[in-house]
Amino acid sequence: MRALFWLVAVFAAAVALALAGRVSDGYVLVVYPPWRVELSLLLSVLAVAAAFALAYVTVRLISHTLALPAQVRAFRERRQRDHAQTALAAALLCYFEGRFARAEKEAGLAWEAGAAPGLAALIAARAAHQMREYERRGQWLERAEAAGESMHAARLLTQAELALDERDFVGARDALRSMHGTGPRHIASARMLLRAERGAQNWEEVLRLASLLAKRGALAPAIAEEHRVQAYIELLARESGDRGSLEARLRRIPAPDLAHPRVAVAAARRAAALGEAALERELIERSLGAEWSGALALLYGDLQKLEAQKAKDEARVRIERAERWLREHAEDPQLLAALGRLCMAAELWGKAQNYLEASLSFGPSRAAYLELARLAEREGRSAEAQKHFRRAGELP
Repeated sequence: MRALFWLVAVFAAAVALALAGRVSDGYVLVVYPPWRVELSLLLSVLAVAAAFALAYVTVRLISHTLALPAQVRAFRERRQRDHAQTALAAALLCYFEGRFARAEKEAGLAWEAGAAPGLAALIAARAAHQMREYERRGQWLERAEAAGESMHAARLLTQAELALDERDFVGARDALRSMHGTGPRHIASARMLLRAERGAQNWEEVLRLASLLAKRGALAPAIAEEHRVQAYIELLARESGDRGSLEARLRRIPAPDLAHPRVAVAAARRAAALGEAALERELIERSLGAEWSGALALLYGDLQKLEAQKAKDEARVRIERAERWLREHAEDPQLLAALGRLCMAAELWGKAQNYLEASLSFGPSRAAYLELARLAEREGRSAEAQKHFRRAGELP
């Protein structure tokens, strides 16, 4: 349609010029001594237009000729960038496909071509790591570092992730701490730092990070609780000194976490190791009041680290409390076994045997069999004691 329009316009212009030439009597006189040239007005106009068109075409041709080297350079640079971007995309694709050797090669081509050199170096570093080429991985990380500040966080995060994969927790922690010290703290890096601190057994930091991530909703409550529980257990296991230092540690543990059965077991065992039977009893009773645990109830009957008279007095106090629990947990074999052990410590031999046999009626237990064996040995029933020892040895 457009071509038809221009064709009609050209014909119309030609007709208009022909009519103008027939009607117009004007002329143009050009004098250049000794010559005189007389031209019709129409022909003069056409000559000027033709000269202008020729001059325009000549100037454009010269301009394009002079600009040709620059255009060739631009074309080559554009083609190089396209090839580099293609290589970078191929490197990513090969990395996700698990073709790590090809991924490193394509990333190297992209790096040499200058297409996002920092990103290309990180892809090559990850690929080299997957192939366990740690020397080349280090070289690529150095090249990523040389790419500038824009790649600083990405390089440190990659370095930490690769260190965690090698179980180099200290190296990962140092990289992540450096990242947090120079830039914003991201959820992903905080999760990695939690893993690194846990591997490095820095339990105070594990507590802080687990609480922080749980507060931000970046960690499932059950997982955050598991991190806290393990940290408290490890910190309690490291606790040394007297009752004062242990109580100071316990005061820093929130009540819900201290009532957790595993934390209560660790705290009670630490108190028992210090000879603090009253503190051990208080910790176990507090935990069992919040959440019943058969394993914790069984620990309640352990008085082996006390002297005979102290064990006897402590056992009588504990028997009174445990028998109140028995009203609600009459069929708990571990509570019955604990009562049997406490009665033996209190020298209530008949009650001890009744509780231990009742415990075995609800489920086999090494602790109950061993206590019955000791009780039988004490009363001179060697054959029965051997039978109980044998049954205890058969249990896992």
